[in-house]
Amino acid sequence: MYFRKLCLLFVVLFAVQVANAQSRRIIAVPDISGYKTLKCDFHMHTVFSDGTVWPTVRVEEAWNEGLDAIAITDHIEYRPHSKDVVADHNRSFEIASPLAKQLDILLVRAAEITRSMPPGHLNALFITNANLLDREDVNDAIKEARDQGAFILWNHPGWKAQQPDTTNWFDEHTNLLRNKMLHGIEVYNSKEYYPEALDWANEKKLTMFANSDVHGPMDVDRGHRPLTLVFAKSRTEGGIKEALFSGRTAVYFDNTLMGKSSLLEPLFFASLKFPQAPLRLTNGTNKVVNITNNSDIDYELELLQPGVGLDAPEKITLKAHHVTPLNLVGNSDEITTTGEINLYYTVSNMYTTSDENLVITLSFTNQ
Repeated sequence: MYFRKLCLLFVVLFAVQVANAQSRRIIAVPDISGYKTLKCDFHMHTVFSDGTVWPTVRVEEAWNEGLDAIAITDHIEYRPHSKDVVADHNRSFEIASPLAKQLDILLVRAAEITRSMPPGHLNALFITNANLLDREDVNDAIKEARDQGAFILWNHPGWKAQQPDTTNWFDEHTNLLRNKMLHGIEVYNSKEYYPEALDWANEKKLTMFANSDVHGPMDVDRGHRPLTLVFAKSRTEGGIKEALFSGRTAVYFDNTLMGKSSLLEPLFFASLKFPQAPLRLTNGTNKVVNITNNSDIDYELELLQPGVGLDAPEKITLKAHHVTPLNLVGNSDEITTTGEINLYYTVSNMYTTSDENLVITLSFTNQ
């Protein structure tokens, strides 16, 4: 009897393990008007360069974590496993592609051009043949990527191994930009944030990225990986490519978002739901507005200026998947005749530049 119970326990535990292995996380970041919000990682490695996992593992990890699209960007010039893993530069994509199609993960054909600074490391996305990027001269390699229709981004611009003291923009990068051989830049890589890159993205009209640059197995216990949010017209490879060349991305890491205000503001409001009925706030009374946040993001709000005729919280956190009460108190007769209440807040975990936060207006009908 004991043996039968023990066997049954093993069967149950195995079934639970299998079920967990087949479960998929849902990343709750909403779509915005006119676009699908796609969760993407465009920088990762396998045993076909200096990673430690097989290409299909990258697809499985992406599916488990709820991603829409990935790019396997194995190094062209650096392949420390080449004695044991003998193949051309397209092989990691070819191995991963069937599983990606099966799991409905959009897999972008890509490679990493790996050179000293300048220009440093560059990811070429949407290439047609990685083997042709294997050139002695770095400019020839980048030109080949451009001629294949690639979207090219500068990886980890502030990486200490290449820029130990300061993060510089070089003349070589200016030349690449002028010749349409540089289109994007990593603002966040693995666990590193580069504030200069955020400002360069704004100044030079480069598309912003946050990528994992993962080499070993993905550590999912520390939360979601750094993500590039792509605002695409369709959930297709073509939709992603059009969005990247149009600059419609946001950086998402550690409960922080960075990007253009024209994208962050609609994303913020798409996350929220609150009553539309008039508040009818008067002097000496208080009203509570319950704000529902359906996203994974805790929005940290700080009051930018005092309300007219009312008191509002100076700081408030709209917690993810919670309903947060916003308490408003009338403090003068002026509020009685106010038709619309406007509260101006900065969102302290949403950045439009390295030192500026997104400013939003919470508007409520009063009468």
